[in-house]
Amino acid sequence: MPTAKAILNGTILAETSTWEEVEGNIYFPPSAIRESLFAKSDHTTYCGWKGDAKYFSIVLGDETVPNAAWYYPEPFDKAKHIKDFVAFYPNKIDVKVE
Repeated sequence: MPTAKAILNGTILAETSTWEEVEGNIYFPPSAIRESLFAKSDHTTYCGWKGDAKYFSIVLGDETVPNAAWYYPEPFDKAKHIKDFVAFYPNKIDVKVE
């Protein structure tokens, strides 16, 4: 069974064998993320069919990657299947399915 991983500088941020793929992004279930590496951000964005996204910055030691991951805490009906699932910007975090 394939496994999805989100990696920053060799550190696994999230890993799962069950995920959702939406618009080319892998969404990790909340139980798959290493919460200690995630810091809530004040940044938000809006998607016309998913709703309001909230963001996390990733903190690894002295390095912080701002707004590297997002999730939808209250998605619209069409996106209910990704409620609280976390996706990562591929230009900031390496996401692989192996």
